[in-house]
Amino acid sequence: MKKTVYTALFLLISALLLLYPSECVVFALSGLNLWFQKMVPSLLPFMILSGMMIRMKLTDKIVFLIRPLLKPLLRLRPTLLYAIVVGFLCGFPMGARAVADLYERRMISKPEATYLLAFCNNIGPVYFLGFAFPALSLKGSLPYLFGMYGLPLIYGIILRFTVYRNYLAPTVRAPGKEVPAMGLTAALDESVIAGMEGITRLGGYMIFFNLLNIIPFILMKKNRFNAIFSCFLEITGGIQAVGHSHPYGALILLSFGGLSCLAQTNSCIRNTDLSFRSYLVHKLIITMITGCYYLMFV
Repeated sequence: MKKTVYTALFLLISALLLLYPSECVVFALSGLNLWFQKMVPSLLPFMILSGMMIRMKLTDKIVFLIRPLLKPLLRLRPTLLYAIVVGFLCGFPMGARAVADLYERRMISKPEATYLLAFCNNIGPVYFLGFAFPALSLKGSLPYLFGMYGLPLIYGIILRFTVYRNYLAPTVRAPGKEVPAMGLTAALDESVIAGMEGITRLGGYMIFFNLLNIIPFILMKKNRFNAIFSCFLEITGGIQAVGHSHPYGALILLSFGGLSCLAQTNSCIRNTDLSFRSYLVHKLIITMITGCYYLMFV
């Protein structure tokens, strides 16, 4: 059944590429431009720096400023707090990337990695305030910032003391032998290579999911759901299409991230035994909570 569905989808996309070549080029070029102009300069440096800090075992020292605030709330080791900070500040898919790097180097355990993935992989605040917020013509940033970041943090705190209360310890390290710390030049070299590979893969996802906008473009034409569906496919291009016409629908999908962000996250953890299904379930729960918040209180 799956093969039949996939085959039909691939045949549909191939047919649209042949029937609407100029429109497909526009959508693909939009994804390429978004990747080159926004993702590469904003995300690649963080990928390299985060990779270096993890490989040089500097994560505990990096979080010393926010440790007094977050540790009483979450009662977690500094290494886990580092992943939370990266996930909340750097945006998709850096939270997942940091978790996967820490887990692969045996600096955190599988339950710790699964817990972190549940809530710390979100849209970055620079992206939200600098791009999404003005594009949606919103006013008064604090309620929206709380919805985008306060609610996932509260969700993580609740998980810490309910579902994961018996799996996380504030001091115990991950089982197994940690990968030794690297020197500066070795860490830089490996992080640059890993960062370039990761950013190239993410660019491919952005181009592909922007290309899929040809489907709602042909089927829905000027239908008002066209732009929302674009957000569901690839959030950055979708927000440009939405503008100020459907701000709350776009906000809810920002919390979700869109199919492109899901694919990017899966790409980050694909070489580990971490569960993407578990991540997706938690992401859907946070999206529903965020949607209720925006619809009821904002």
